Amino acid sequence: MTPRVRFAPSPTGFFHVGSARTSLFNWLYARGRGGTFVLRIEDTDTERNRDEWREGILSALTWLGLDWDEGPTLQSANLADHHAAVEALWEGGYLYACDCTREQIDARTAAAGRPGYDGHCRQRGVARDPAAALRFRVPDEGVTTIEDLVRGTVSFPHEAIGDFVVMRGNGVVLYPLANLVDDRRARITHVIRGEDLLPTTPRQVLMWQALNACPGVEPVDLPAYAHLPMLVNEQRKKLSKRKDPVALESYRDQGYLPEAMVNYLALLGWSPRGGEVADRATLVAEFDLAQVSKSPAFFDVKKLTHLNGEYLRTLSPEQFAQACQPWVAPVEGEWRPSSPPPWEPSAFDAELFARAVPLVQTRVAALGEVPALVAFLFVDDVSFDEGAFASAIGGDPIGRVILAAADERFGEIDFRAPVLHDALATLAEGLGLPLRRAQAPVRVAVTGTKVGPPLFESLELLGRERVRARVRAALAR
Repeated sequence: MTPRVRFAPSPTGFFHVGSARTSLFNWLYARGRGGTFVLRIEDTDTERNRDEWREGILSALTWLGLDWDEGPTLQSANLADHHAAVEALWEGGYLYACDCTREQIDARTAAAGRPGYDGHCRQRGVARDPAAALRFRVPDEGVTTIEDLVRGTVSFPHEAIGDFVVMRGNGVVLYPLANLVDDRRARITHVIRGEDLLPTTPRQVLMWQALNACPGVEPVDLPAYAHLPMLVNEQRKKLSKRKDPVALESYRDQGYLPEAMVNYLALLGWSPRGGEVADRATLVAEFDLAQVSKSPAFFDVKKLTHLNGEYLRTLSPEQFAQACQPWVAPVEGEWRPSSPPPWEPSAFDAELFARAVPLVQTRVAALGEVPALVAFLFVDDVSFDEGAFASAIGGDPIGRVILAAADERFGEIDFRAPVLHDALATLAEGLGLPLRRAQAPVRVAVTGTKVGPPLFESLELLGRERVRARVRAALAR
């Protein structure tokens, strides 16, 4: 059949890289099979939902280039359907009222020495009233078996599931039922989601089958399920929102390219045949749920960063300069990173930056690193790294001798990179020093740090007068 898949995030925080991977795998599956990608925002957790988180989901998906065919719909718009499903299950005899408190359940569980609800209210005939929760009556015997497209055959004994709450006493329909009602309504054919939701699946299958058997309810075919492997950190533990860098917005802010991020996310549990570096068209053409691994996938920031650097180096200088714009010359009304460039907007010179691009493009792994490398071009007074200044100039008499001699030579020679190189090399040789030793005080004086683009090309870009002024200012300091 033509697949209909959905991505159904909750707007309760930053967009998690695990959610990004799930959305990508759904999108790839739909796009590779001429299917439909449905976006649904599960916004019924009113205490935690925030509008900015919802907008963040849409912005993140748009940045990744994961366009949706239907939606975004809001789960809160389907509350009537959720309650109608509860009524159908109640009338069909699949639910019963339970007035047990959490303390009572915990006490009985401790006394019995086994976890889970013990079915205490099954035969009590508790009246249905606002104070009572409604539980689903799980069959006493048998198993529910899931033919998972990733994990294979997975069976869940009914005795291990236990009767579970469908609706709280306050009238709130819980996630397992609300989620499946929305999937039925949207005629979802494939549920592709994280491994952490696998234990919820037998409950949803039981309720889905029960609804199909309820009088007056239109039967809907069960979807196929595919549960993606968990994402883990270096310690092979599940990614932690508190300890691990999991917010997709952070990677965008740092200057990772969306194409590199999509490529890397696709490798988290799967890989294309031709190697790890693959464009979007290749990912769409080759993606296959049957080839997704069951094993946890290591979210390796170092590998992502390396891959992003490779993508940056494939850009033309013009493409690279354009990609850098939000970091070096943000435009009012358009997206921009959280930190502005370290110079006044009026000081930025697009032509000068274009000339600097070849010096920095091969030296960065993310676009957010660019402003620090070129800041010396667009500020009047450089901000010194105090440690670098002390070691190269302030605490080094030889460094000051080099600067004084360089200032004199810079006033006499043709101010081009090869000539500047030869002049400083000759100066270093006369002092019995290697060239790199002579470069350090000049670089610190001109850029404020020991690390940066190639020195002599940087001096040429900055120009004779500005270079000499900075050398003298460093000597005076």
